Amino acid sequence: MKFLPREEKFFTFFDQQVEVINQAAQLLLSACEKGSPSLSEAAKRISDLEHQGDSILHEIYEKLHQTFITPIDPEDIHALGSLLDDVLDHIEDASHRMAAYDIPEITQELKDLVRLIAASGEILRRAFTALGKQKSVQEDCIELKRREGEADHLERSAVAALFRSEKDPIRLLKYKEIYEALELATDACEHIAIQLQAVAVKNS
Repeated sequence: MKFLPREEKFFTFFDQQVEVINQAAQLLLSACEKGSPSLSEAAKRISDLEHQGDSILHEIYEKLHQTFITPIDPEDIHALGSLLDDVLDHIEDASHRMAAYDIPEITQELKDLVRLIAASGEILRRAFTALGKQKSVQEDCIELKRREGEADHLERSAVAALFRSEKDPIRLLKYKEIYEALELATDACEHIAIQLQAVAVKNS
């Protein structure tokens, strides 16, 4: 008989966070494919999703204070929730910059970076589903790190190309900041991969 059952709802919270991340990434990707006029509306909707993500994170913290036995260590739950929130924050920041800076063109590099974020979101979905089912997350973590490596290379190449060819310093700064903001979202996904691997080792 289980007198003190583990509280498994934290996995549901993680799934909710990942779903919000995927919605935000898909909104931004769709706006990039449609063109610059779509960015403003997408940024507003992503901002609403960011607030939704904050609410989920608050629920995680509240539940941690009320729960005696958790499925994984409380500090890991806290860290994973916070890192997932970071991904959403970076997507929201990038979308805001893309809309506010009124960029004249959505470059191929921008689209490719957003596609990498969207792909990372799908991998996060698989990884957290596996975590909840106590299955291996190793392959998903490796894939998240690979996507971050691709994004890092792409961002560096895009910024280097800007400095070689862009004559307008204001436009250069706009694109540079957006590239960097998008790459930070994939950085945050890599941080989640590292944390998930630590959780897997601790609970093996």
